[in-house]
Amino acid sequence: MFRPAKLARLTAAAVGAVAIAATAQGGLLPSSLKVDADAGNFRWQYAVTLPTNMRLQSGDYFTIYDFGGLVDGSITAPEGWTASIAKKTPPPGKTTPTDNPLIDDVTFRYSGETIPKGQIGLGNFVMLSKFGLNNKAVTEFTAQNYTSPDDDNPSVIVQSITSTFAPLAPGSEDPGPTPGVPEPATLALAAIGLPALELARRIRRRK
Repeated sequence: MFRPAKLARLTAAAVGAVAIAATAQGGLLPSSLKVDADAGNFRWQYAVTLPTNMRLQSGDYFTIYDFGGLVDGSITAPEGWTASIAKKTPPPGKTTPTDNPLIDDVTFRYSGETIPKGQIGLGNFVMLSKFGLNNKAVTEFTAQNYTSPDDDNPSVIVQSITSTFAPLAPGSEDPGPTPGVPEPATLALAAIGLPALELARRIRRRK
């Protein structure tokens, strides 16, 4: 978990921003997050991007780890995607996400036609939680897909990890005091990237 001052600096430029295109060259990326109140719960909507020089084919997938307060039956995804839920999810390759075995992980797997090349948005992936932005945490987003082949390079597998936000169930870890964040809000995520992930690992504690 980020310390309050660091989390405030991280989110200050992101809250209220429009979705931004991911520019990193490693795997699928969460490019924005929008959170709205929804009939007593909170609607978490992740936009996901296929970066330049990447392809998407059947079997490719991504996981959002430790999504607290998931409401049963609330997951929706674009056509061609299916979702599964687990308390403990094996990561792709040698990626090492932090995974609390008491909190749900949500994996989205693609089964549609091959998309030969990015950069394009793949749509919105939506889940309801009992908790909103006032109970948010930095968590991990892992993905597995392939590069786009060209005349000089064959397609190779890409297994990636980056940071994102997810709802935090109170009591699952000690978040400390956090600054108030207006809701609804949109968080731009692609700029967070791996430096924030490494920082989060150093200062986050899980029971």
